[in-house]
Amino acid sequence: MTKILWAGADKTTDKFLPPLRTALRTVLPNAQLIVGKHQPKEIEYLVYAPNGPVQDFKEYTSLKLIQSIWAGVDVILSNPDFPKIPLARMADTGMAEGMSDYILGQVLRHHLSTDRFTAMQPGQWFNTETPILARNRKVAILGLGNLGQFCGKRIATQGFKVLGWSRSQKTINGIDCYAGQDGFNAILSEADIFVLLLPNTTDTENTINRDAIARMKKGASIINAGRGEAIDDKALIDALETGHLSQATLDVFRTEPLPKDHPFWSTPNLLITPHVAAETRFETACDFTAENIRRGETGEPFLALVDRNLGY
Repeated sequence: MTKILWAGADKTTDKFLPPLRTALRTVLPNAQLIVGKHQPKEIEYLVYAPNGPVQDFKEYTSLKLIQSIWAGVDVILSNPDFPKIPLARMADTGMAEGMSDYILGQVLRHHLSTDRFTAMQPGQWFNTETPILARNRKVAILGLGNLGQFCGKRIATQGFKVLGWSRSQKTINGIDCYAGQDGFNAILSEADIFVLLLPNTTDTENTINRDAIARMKKGASIINAGRGEAIDDKALIDALETGHLSQATLDVFRTEPLPKDHPFWSTPNLLITPHVAAETRFETACDFTAENIRRGETGEPFLALVDRNLGY
């Protein structure tokens, strides 16, 4: 009998367990999902969050896979005692759809500059500008993982010219792909709206710094729903205050919740959202988890395995 341990945070247990049991019954009817008291040496699969009950892995000697219920794995990999066995990030369709809803909504908001109308006073009626068409607006996706590709393709269906940048060269229908430092420099000078969906690694920290912002077009805008560490906070504030960047939307931050005294709260043309872009959808997350465990039992390749050398 396949033994699976639920090791997520208590606050998600009641929401996660019913659909996970249903998903497991569909693909592995003889699997045993264990919650609470257990024998670590018997556990083969760990459904895991780093804020859950399992912090010491020494006795879990039979593990075949640790399935994270989070899309980001930087917190997990920061644990020096984390075991060197296969680790899969969450890459379910529900999370991708939710992220693309958020990103598309913010791209359209930036594209149409709708924020300027929120400050209209009675009697003001400035409608003299002809809006730019989507086909004449370039949107750059920085980070072409599962979420980046999904969002980029959806934005492209709305008529935008989509540029994508990643560490290594990729070929994706509907997206003009760039890679490496030369590709990064090229995309900085071309795009009008930048969407950041980068993981948090030593290589991605401060990807958007003063030099990168200086290379952007005057009036460009930024949407960050990946990791807060990807942006140099002070450089972004200065660019918004001087008007070099027209606006920004941030859903992720170096410290969360964002401290009430952080200068972002008073920065002009900056929308703050409280890390809501891609909440876990429990049914699709459980389907993904059950499928990965099924693959482990049938010898098929796991989905969304983390490359520890890259950090994602």
